[in-house]
Amino acid sequence: MSMKVNERVDAKGLACPMPIVKTKKAVETMNAGEVLEVQATDRGSLADLKGWAKTTGHEYVGTREAGDVLYHYVRKADPEETKEEIPFPHEVTNEALNEARSRDNVTVLDVREPAEYGFAHIPEAVSIPLGELEDRMKELDVSHTIHVVCRTGRRSSMAAHMLQRNGFDHVVNVKPGMSQWDGALTGEKE
Repeated sequence: MSMKVNERVDAKGLACPMPIVKTKKAVETMNAGEVLEVQATDRGSLADLKGWAKTTGHEYVGTREAGDVLYHYVRKADPEETKEEIPFPHEVTNEALNEARSRDNVTVLDVREPAEYGFAHIPEAVSIPLGELEDRMKELDVSHTIHVVCRTGRRSSMAAHMLQRNGFDHVVNVKPGMSQWDGALTGEKE
């Protein structure tokens, strides 16, 4: 694939949210219509960049893979095409989630990548990576209160917006998420 690239970001070896943070900084310095190449090794960066582009109005062009490196391409949109990143309005803390876990009609949705989930997750959490959520949200009970969790709250915010747009009325984003979770865990980290 031959693509004219105007800027490059090296996010190899960085985990969420750093590829997005570096992408956002780079895009701010570019002109509308220019293309940014983001080099990353974090498998979750694919869903993260797609979600970020969708919520900000920039165009996710595609991804190619070479060895262990993912090459993502994002086109900066014209200012009239973009929209400000809006945090999900319904947020709860890790502590509030820990208290809610035992209630009926509560679902904990973990939108991290399978490797992250497999390493350590909240025992009753349902794993649906952000990049699969659109196709798999029918697996969730729309009558439940869905507590969406990721590593830092960024992917979970994107997921919460997506669920709300698709008829889920009882959705909350959990911040700061698994990076600071001190409740019960299941997985290899036990």
